[in-house]
Amino acid sequence: MSIINKIKDFLGTDIKENKYALVDDPIFGKVAKDKAPDKWVRTTCGYCGVGCGMYVGVKNGKGVYSKGDPLHPVNMGTLCPKGLSEHKMIEADTRIPSPMLRKNDKLVPVSWEEAFQNTSDAFKRIQAEHGKDSVAIISTGQLLTEGFYALGKFVRLGLEVSHFDSNTTLCMGSVVMSHKQTFGSDGPVGCNEDFEKADVILLVGANIADNQPILKLHIAKNESVTGKKPTIIVVDPRKTKTAQMADIFVPLNPRSDLALFNGLCYIIMEQGWENEKFIKERTNGYIEFKKHIMTNYSPQKVSQITGLEVKELYNLAKIYASADSAMTAWTMGVNQSSIGTDTISAISNLSLITGNLGREGAAPMSITGQCNAMGSREFGFTSSIPGYRNYSNQSDREEFAKIINVPSELIPTERGYAYPQIIDAINRGEIKALWIVGTNPLVSFPDQNNLRKAFEKLDILVVQDAFMSDTAQIADVIFSAATWSEKEGSYTNLERRCNYAPKAVEPLGEAKSDFYIVKEFSNYFEGKHELLFKDLHSPRDTFEEIKRVSQGRLCDYSNMSYERMQELGGIQWPCNDKAPNGTKRLYTDDMSCNTPNGKANLLPVDWVPLPETAGKGLPFILNTGRTVEQFHTRTKTGNIGILNALAPEAWVDLNPKDALKLQVKSGDRISISGVRGQVDDIIVKVSASVKEGNIFVPFHYNSQLINLVTLPEFDAISFEPNFKQCAVQLHSKTVPEGIVYEEVGISGYLEGIKGYKEEVFSEKKVENISK
Repeated sequence: MSIINKIKDFLGTDIKENKYALVDDPIFGKVAKDKAPDKWVRTTCGYCGVGCGMYVGVKNGKGVYSKGDPLHPVNMGTLCPKGLSEHKMIEADTRIPSPMLRKNDKLVPVSWEEAFQNTSDAFKRIQAEHGKDSVAIISTGQLLTEGFYALGKFVRLGLEVSHFDSNTTLCMGSVVMSHKQTFGSDGPVGCNEDFEKADVILLVGANIADNQPILKLHIAKNESVTGKKPTIIVVDPRKTKTAQMADIFVPLNPRSDLALFNGLCYIIMEQGWENEKFIKERTNGYIEFKKHIMTNYSPQKVSQITGLEVKELYNLAKIYASADSAMTAWTMGVNQSSIGTDTISAISNLSLITGNLGREGAAPMSITGQCNAMGSREFGFTSSIPGYRNYSNQSDREEFAKIINVPSELIPTERGYAYPQIIDAINRGEIKALWIVGTNPLVSFPDQNNLRKAFEKLDILVVQDAFMSDTAQIADVIFSAATWSEKEGSYTNLERRCNYAPKAVEPLGEAKSDFYIVKEFSNYFEGKHELLFKDLHSPRDTFEEIKRVSQGRLCDYSNMSYERMQELGGIQWPCNDKAPNGTKRLYTDDMSCNTPNGKANLLPVDWVPLPETAGKGLPFILNTGRTVEQFHTRTKTGNIGILNALAPEAWVDLNPKDALKLQVKSGDRISISGVRGQVDDIIVKVSASVKEGNIFVPFHYNSQLINLVTLPEFDAISFEPNFKQCAVQLHSKTVPEGIVYEEVGISGYLEGIKGYKEEVFSEKKVENISK
């Protein structure tokens, strides 16, 4: 052996060369030699609602690579950090490889038969003793559409349960109800291409640079597509990464966005900048709407509410109204509010009076949070009957029953309780059994005190999940589910694009896809399998039923197939004989709204002050949100090394002036307390991104569980929580009592705030939820 080879052998350089060596790959050119895939499977990302196309590389039956699909129209080959490491999620240490049952206060692996038998016996006993609705189900926004459909079909028509909701209520419920009250139906109005073609892009409560970074690619294409640079306006209390790319940053007071949009409408109508032709031909209620706005939302009043100068309001209104095409996009900063539904309708009002609907670059555009929140909304049986049918509509119920060949009296006539109402009903003793599918409320739910009391009162808690979440750890039964790439089906993204997600690898251990869990569980309830799943042998069979169920509806899948989705990089519904390759935008000149006369409704909606404001002893306003490196409650991302290295724990963004008062610097640790709880040992990031008297904390982390502090307040129409804007105090080692409140208010809200009181779950608004 030569001296050089001896040295190489001694140093292990040959091993290092192997580790870092590259080999040629037919699709991606060069890949690491030690994990060069045997095959690439073209698929769809299973994280957020952007719906990126990607490839998973498979070697020896395991996922070893994640790569962006360069031909996919959503992401054009690019992925965020979560997508790039998605294959690592499949065999995370926290995966659950088999069903489990609690015996002697310990969860132990059991057979599927034992898990199903134990659970079905408990459900039957509880329903026999306390009624059908003593069992409730809370689902997710992360199943495949075929899984959602199977679960909802079994829950509603098999178990005959009314109280079934999804955790999409925590993020998208306000959008669903707002679109229903404005356009007559749920469904995102615009598409990603509108970012490329708008003259003005107004982003409100949407930190896309952190949370949907792929959307920035579409904005970046705008100048080359339109020949001029768009005007980007960012409305947010916090100077986010997205705000830093804006032409105009609008740092309004927390939760004052509804007043802002009403104020912009006032100025536009006052100045005669509205689109009279569009208003006359395409909208309802203009006279009442104008009277409401001109009476209640003068620029001076809106300035007081928002903290923005009157001249700035006029400038914003002029820029928006004078644009040939303007789009407004928003996400959780708007949705997660106790006035979220009406705020979104206020955004739609602005679009409608300026004629920004159904045209290229002109739309009010909701940005969906989870990978398949849309699939849940379309076919999940929660807020509506599949195909956007209404529970309260007899003809809708009869039509649906006929299509799927079940008795019409089996179709529910009302929605049942929404997510927070289910928790309240458990505490009242109405609900005795809870089945949680793919979500982790012990981190994600805002009213943690109420939630934890409820869980203690249950006779049985069943958790269906791929990961040992905080909630799974306290379950009585666990149904071990397959995760992304281990099952076949479809996702619908934020622009109504249905993407195919094939099975790339076998499920871990004894885990099963959600579709097969539900289908097999139905066998334990006499006659239900034959009634509901006799002809649904696979996800493909289910997709064919979904196509029949949706035919002729707004969310029409009838001309889709898995193969066509793969070929086209997804298909946007409605997709039918008239639009065989899908539809980019809703409510164009030749597409009516789903209202009695086909016109959109202009709605006189009102701003309402925060239910909890900064004051004596609680001088800070807390805002919560997300970070690009982590997803939801970290059940998927918490064990991926690179993501944890980038964002291992929660932090608090703190203004430099407040840091000075607390005598802390970046890297120090403080506590956050409020009326409902306290979070300790949270690291400080001193940042000018938040205004004095405001703080920001990401919600993902169970070790610094910020939802112990957040407000148990819910939108009266959608039941979406007000995750943001609650009053807190900060405590440092140097200043343990916190910052002393000064009489100069930091919230800038109108006087008379103490007199505001509203019954959140009024009889009228509970009734509205099923419409």
